[in-house]
Amino acid sequence: MPHNLSVRIDPNSGFCFGVIYAIQMAEDLLEEQGYLYCLGDIVHNDEEVQRLERRGLRIIDYEEFEQLRGEAVLIRAHGEPPSTYQTALLNNLTLIDASCPVVLKLQNRIKTSYDKQEQIFIYGKHGHAEVRGLLGQTSGKAVVFESLDELLRHELPDNITLYSQTTKSTDSFYRIKADLEGRGYQVNANDTICRQVSNRDKDLRRFAAQFDQIVFVSGTKSSNGKVLYQVCKDTNPHTHFISGTDELRAEWFLPGQSVGICGATSTPMWLMEQVRGALLAL
Repeated sequence: MPHNLSVRIDPNSGFCFGVIYAIQMAEDLLEEQGYLYCLGDIVHNDEEVQRLERRGLRIIDYEEFEQLRGEAVLIRAHGEPPSTYQTALLNNLTLIDASCPVVLKLQNRIKTSYDKQEQIFIYGKHGHAEVRGLLGQTSGKAVVFESLDELLRHELPDNITLYSQTTKSTDSFYRIKADLEGRGYQVNANDTICRQVSNRDKDLRRFAAQFDQIVFVSGTKSSNGKVLYQVCKDTNPHTHFISGTDELRAEWFLPGQSVGICGATSTPMWLMEQVRGALLAL
């Protein structure tokens, strides 16, 4: 028996401008030369990476990057530490820099703080591509933490310079700042969170509240995807996380229900459209 679901895609979901810029740049170069190296996954979405690999994108890691000579390499939106640029100079590599302008601005601000010998703490995910680039601005000396509990395990100075990965939750950042101030620390808080990402919280809450069921589409590696999925789940408990159409389950839905589809800043619109097609076919 057909489900006859009514399905709508969130118009505010999908790639942020930083990712759009990087992918557009990759597609233009692939069109021109047939192949292109990219340092790390161009976006934290396996389906989109595979689409671009079919067009000639070659994803390499840092080890392979160091062995490469005389090639062009794309730097993705997450940005890179200074050591990557030094390696490129030594190895005669041309860097096609698609670092997001918001990330570059943050890197510059962290570098300025470091040059002033401030003690820098970065609210972010250990090992994340963007965080690696931020840490590089401080020669690896900044402290990265994922939660207030983790931060408090460090011996903290009286004056703390606080930064954040651009895709973190604004609310969490300000809660951490307030808690530290409540404990008597002087906090120089630099709100460097991308508004295109953080404003999605409010948009998503409004969107998720309108439907019987929500299907949240994201790659499992996306930090931003995990945060936004939680926003949806908190608003609408009937929220399901999938990375592709093969993970959809007919038993999640009752006939005639309304379903909203949304995703992370690394989720391509074509993938959400595929999900809509699969739901309409149930």
